[in-house]
Amino acid sequence: MSIRLTDTATLHPLVLPARADAAPTPTIRTYADVRNQSIRDATGRAEDDMTAESLLPTLRSNPETTRHQWYIIDGQKMVGVATLNIMADAGGRTAIAVISLRSRVWRQGIGSATLPHLEQAARDAGVERLLAWVAHPASDEPALPSPTGVGEIPRDHHARFLLRHGFTLEQVERASVLTWSDAVVRDLRAARIAAEQRAAGYRVLQWTLPTPTEHVAGYAWMKEHMSTDAPDAELGMPAEKWDADRIARHDERFRQRGMSVLVTAAEHIDSGELCAYNELIISTDPTTISHQQDTLVLASHRGHRLGMLVKTAGLLSWHEQHPHSPGVITYNAEENRPMLDINEAIGFEAVAYEGAWKKELR
Repeated sequence: MSIRLTDTATLHPLVLPARADAAPTPTIRTYADVRNQSIRDATGRAEDDMTAESLLPTLRSNPETTRHQWYIIDGQKMVGVATLNIMADAGGRTAIAVISLRSRVWRQGIGSATLPHLEQAARDAGVERLLAWVAHPASDEPALPSPTGVGEIPRDHHARFLLRHGFTLEQVERASVLTWSDAVVRDLRAARIAAEQRAAGYRVLQWTLPTPTEHVAGYAWMKEHMSTDAPDAELGMPAEKWDADRIARHDERFRQRGMSVLVTAAEHIDSGELCAYNELIISTDPTTISHQQDTLVLASHRGHRLGMLVKTAGLLSWHEQHPHSPGVITYNAEENRPMLDINEAIGFEAVAYEGAWKKELR
């Protein structure tokens, strides 16, 4: 059932194919295109583009996340998308909300009319906290500093919208890109050798998904710690519980999306414990930019340059496997200085900043 937003705009629930293996419908193909274009409008970048085939598996609910999607029609054209992803961890009290509009319909009241419907759906499901990650490209607008004391964003159109609707800025994230060159490869090799000298007693392991049986328990343990050890300021991200079933679902989602994933881990030789890891991902198009996702060193094993070790080992292997990918993008909290130090040392350069926002619904 559609909902009237403005005199010309309406909100519609996105209906997914009943079968998990079904092809995207024409509406979902348009949804994917509008999603991509609206992100480009907001960021000026295309590394988050997804095909309809790759996007569709991410729209389905699973035991970890209940997902709701809507699309916005203005006149006869789809001009925006909205999502509400409710995380099951910690009792389902936290959700991530997104409203993405084509720039040609900004400042027409469509976003302001859409947000209450997402909030009501969240409240009806028992959600108490909404989170949102929003790109804030450089501009001449006055600065809005992060409450962590590190980083700032411009008080731009998106920031003013969120502040007006009761969100608070909690953290600033940096997007950084490593662009491949012969010099970068030489530097990575040198950095890996130096890290290996500091990491005596550890060895590097690598695998592509699906996760080998012998590494499932260790990978799950590290993924669980990633949800609690990464800096999240006052966002209140729920602690995640990972087990073999969740790893299997995680791996299957990437398979359904057609993504290639390389995991590089450090193993403590004496105990056999996996204690650090790094993930690299690319879409079905080998010429697209790659994404570096999680990087974590367990607290009990820090101080041995394991972060540098798994990053450099992973990136060197990745470049050999995917030579046509022009570079790698990654995101880190501005206060995560240990990871930023590693990234900067091996050639990542800041290209953009995002705000991490929160609204309490209670």
